[in-house]
Amino acid sequence: MNFKGLTDRWTNRNSIWLNEIVGISVIAALALGLIIAGPVSAGDLVKAGTVTVEQYQVAFIGSGNLGGGELLFKGRKYKFTIGGLGIGGFGVSKIEATGEVYNMPDVASFEGTYGQARYGAVVGTASTGELWLQNTSGVVIHLVAQRKGVALSLGGDAVYIGMD
Repeated sequence: MNFKGLTDRWTNRNSIWLNEIVGISVIAALALGLIIAGPVSAGDLVKAGTVTVEQYQVAFIGSGNLGGGELLFKGRKYKFTIGGLGIGGFGVSKIEATGEVYNMPDVASFEGTYGQARYGAVVGTASTGELWLQNTSGVVIHLVAQRKGVALSLGGDAVYIGMD
């Protein structure tokens, strides 16, 4: 029996698994750090616009999401894409959300990396949940989400928003 081949395969699998855990942990720490560093009181938030978002989220301890949306800012509409990785949750869901954008002096400050804190649950079409995101420019997005699928969501993500 070739034990070296067996131990090499075991080591390679565990190295890949360990790298994934470390990567997800770094993303979660970044997300939570961005959230903690930002404004925490309603008095610090100045409404600047509104957004609609549609995205898909897959979670099994680690999570990923991808989608897009539309920003309404000073009477103009801007399309954007959204995607990210994080930690926490279980399941697959489609998220349709609407919300407000705060502390955004110009449309250029909307794009970038956001930390996201999330909670919620969905079974079929019955869902609950809110999302709070903040980027490194201090822009804050508060979303109320309607989800479809089967998922339990509690955790943090690093999310990137890019303008189309």
